[in-house]
Amino acid sequence: MQIPLQITIRDIEHSEALEARIRSKAAKLDEFFSHIISCRVVVELPHKHHHQGKQFNVRIDIGVPGSEIVVNRDHAEDVYVALRDAFDAAKRQLEDYARKVRGDVKTHARMSGGEAEESAAE
Repeated sequence: MQIPLQITIRDIEHSEALEARIRSKAAKLDEFFSHIISCRVVVELPHKHHHQGKQFNVRIDIGVPGSEIVVNRDHAEDVYVALRDAFDAAKRQLEDYARKVRGDVKTHARMSGGEAEESAAE
């Protein structure tokens, strides 16, 4: 990462274990895709729905060349489950972005009158 990882934890008692887990997950993303420019992680416990128990929100903003990947996961009752789900979603989006950058994304044949156009060589 070109810019150091930014971690914000709101309305939750600070935990070294939680911060270490976030750093570990972010490092794995950086190993998977080395062109990450920045990564911001916000973990919070919104004050809504007190009758439903603790509902955590995890937001991950990943800066990549020419784009930004945003993941926002709500409503996991365990903060570590919320982190896992958010970072899994971030990895899937990074995989999609990497395929697009490499040119691995399939392009569809142009359609004309309901049929694919024939190539000029045929």
